Amino acid sequence: MNLDELDKKMLNLIAADARIPFLEIARKCNVSGAAIHQRMQKLQQMGIIKGSQYVFEPEKVGNGTCAFVGILLRDPSDSDRVLAGLMKIPEIVECHYTTGNYDMFVKIYAHDNAHLLSIIHDKLQPIGIQRSETMISFHEPIHRQMPIYA
Repeated sequence: MNLDELDKKMLNLIAADARIPFLEIARKCNVSGAAIHQRMQKLQQMGIIKGSQYVFEPEKVGNGTCAFVGILLRDPSDSDRVLAGLMKIPEIVECHYTTGNYDMFVKIYAHDNAHLLSIIHDKLQPIGIQRSETMISFHEPIHRQMPIYA
């Protein structure tokens, strides 16, 4: 996938503000609105842009506890089955296959520590994991889109 300078500039603009109008992007890039529209469609079709979404502040919607849980599977061949179980836990917002001490690493948002405990004990443990290690996040000082380098 070859991105030209215009593509990269567009991606950086929408990374900074996903609600920026196409005409504003066109003005900042010195091209027509139609050209931006076509480029955006191309970037979506290529799978570079996966969509757009609103981002909620977890604490302001009642989820004051953020935790990362490293998961060691009982049997690594069970990863598909365990992943299917993880998908059914709505408080899990990310899942990564990893190297190192864990087979998987998940990010969980919970109302509070008691809610986190119930997620781990009642929902996570029964799906076939050998053990887990939980780290609670106190604060997220950096959260940003990956930059697109020119």
